[in-house]
Amino acid sequence: MLTNFDKELLNLIQTRLPLESRPFAIVAKLLEVDENTVIERLSWLKDHGYIRRFGAFFDSTYLGYVSTLAAAKVCPEQMAEVAQAVNAYAGVTHNYERDGEYNLWFTLLTANQLEQDQVLATIGSLPGVEALISLPAIEKYKVSVAFNL
Repeated sequence: MLTNFDKELLNLIQTRLPLESRPFAIVAKLLEVDENTVIERLSWLKDHGYIRRFGAFFDSTYLGYVSTLAAAKVCPEQMAEVAQAVNAYAGVTHNYERDGEYNLWFTLLTANQLEQDQVLATIGSLPGVEALISLPAIEKYKVSVAFNL
């Protein structure tokens, strides 16, 4: 169960984490606690599944990377194995099983188009993958999301 302090901490770091050499010291001052308390609570929240990922978001296109949303038609009997193989790629940021003909959807970020093509070809040739389509973005629309706890 989240404490009131946890909620305050999570609300603050979503939108106001300072770009400083010791950001948690500044967060601690804002919350009127010591830096170690902030670090320990964030660690606990991550260990207990309240935080999945902690890090910056970068404009990958600006940095030269290519990305795509991919959809695979996977035999249900081999879904777990295929999903595990997809998750093994460092560039996979999301991977979801869905209802429908194309039942495994994932996002892939790679250093260049050749690498993306190779990864998708490898995934497409996995046992149980009947079809795979790549749906690269034509236009990006970013929405800022913060969850008020």
